[in-house]
Amino acid sequence: MKFRKKPVIISAVQYDGTPSGYERVCQFAPGVSFPPSAAVAFGIYVPTLEGDHIASPGDWIIRGVKGELYPCKPDIFAMTYDPVNEDA
Repeated sequence: MKFRKKPVIISAVQYDGTPSGYERVCQFAPGVSFPPSAAVAFGIYVPTLEGDHIASPGDWIIRGVKGELYPCKPDIFAMTYDPVNEDA
């Protein structure tokens, strides 16, 4: 069987790896934090339903239909989502 994704409008913000980008993500998604490991340079932890996931610069942080958060790679985001008029 094949399925089509229902047209759902989501909110998202892109993490760019800068301090101001981090602040923007924190305002959008409380609970986001830097990982304690220096091995994960420039990544941030995003609290998801499955535990913390690491988002790298360029990744999108998405708030789902029930308020859940998850990171998404930019190429997948571009294939999956189109911009929506803010008044919609």
